[in-house]
Amino acid sequence: QVQLVESGGGLVQAGGSLRLSCAASRSLGIMGWYRQAPGKQRELVAVLATGESPNYGDSVKGRFTISRDDAKNTVYLQMNSLKPEDTAVYYCYGRKNYYTSANYWGQGTQVTVSS
Repeated sequence: QVQLVESGGGLVQAGGSLRLSCAASRSLGIMGWYRQAPGKQRELVAVLATGESPNYGDSVKGRFTISRDDAKNTVYLQMNSLKPEDTAVYYCYGRKNYYTSANYWGQGTQVTVSS
């Protein structure tokens, strides 16, 4: 079983920045972030596969940047120009590769953006 441990959430004012981190217990080819706001479905924030370009959700393009350090099995999410609508629980996501079916999730970290 793979464990994903997130850190970096918190409360920030609109226009501010936060950086999330997620460390995996083993190497994963695909890592990223999803988020879920109250009463809404979980949605893609950003995903980055080894050797590929990142994929971002439309609502965060130009504001968020995903990166990874494969030596540390860690993925990061730099969030700039935060808006109140970015308030959600952010979940780290991981998968070995496109050919396996197992998806791994972190426990979630709360991000709250005040107006």
